[in-house]
Amino acid sequence: MQASHSTPRPTAPSTWASVPCADLPRFDLASLRARWEPLHAGQPMPPPASDALAQAWVSYHNGDFARAVADAQALGEEGLGLVDQATAVYANYVEPREATRLSLLRQVAERAGARAAAMPDDGQALYWHAYALGRHAQAVSVARALAQGLGSRLKASLERVIVLQPRHADAHFALGAFHAEVIDKVGPLVGRMTYGVRADTALALFARGLELHPASAAGRMDYARALLVLEGDARLAEATRLYEQAAAIAPQDARERLDVELARLGLRD
Repeated sequence: MQASHSTPRPTAPSTWASVPCADLPRFDLASLRARWEPLHAGQPMPPPASDALAQAWVSYHNGDFARAVADAQALGEEGLGLVDQATAVYANYVEPREATRLSLLRQVAERAGARAAAMPDDGQALYWHAYALGRHAQAVSVARALAQGLGSRLKASLERVIVLQPRHADAHFALGAFHAEVIDKVGPLVGRMTYGVRADTALALFARGLELHPASAAGRMDYARALLVLEGDARLAEATRLYEQAAAIAPQDARERLDVELARLGLRD
């Protein structure tokens, strides 16, 4: 069974906004292939087999998310993972219209969830399913998502990714953030008994994620937020230091440039 038959693959909207940074790193096919491993340190995956898929990844890393989606869609099954990744990243970081942003995240959750159901060992589908569910829940209501059982699905997807890919740093960060957010919403006792989340597990997941990908600005910011949620102002100095480190990281691609900008904005707030 092919997951691409389960859900539609909508065309990338012509109205997608541009990344609001002028100083983006730029790639071509040669530099993409040379830099593939560090570019994907947070989500290890094999390099693209075809030049056509590699060119779509060039567009993604250059911050042209709409072109990346359009080019990946044209490749059919081969490009499905990139379609979801580029759509989710665009929705989370760039899309200014809240209704459109939420719609795009729902599309990713539906498509990636269908692929993961058809191919339970597809770590990329599992991760982007969880990512889209999590970002949508943060925007709408984490409490409502938990009540609807979405939290359990998200947690199961991320745990499965880590089983399949123990060096998937971003899955460690995302699962750590999940533990912290649930504790923040329902408290440590209910969180542990109902959802199986623990503060020490959250912190261990972040520590492992940073061992795997120490140059992750996003991971450092998520870790900082989790420290404040779990331990309050007692960890404010450490959280601030993590944000300062994130803001000082030299971004490797457009998404990392957006993370660094968020860290800088966070320090000014």
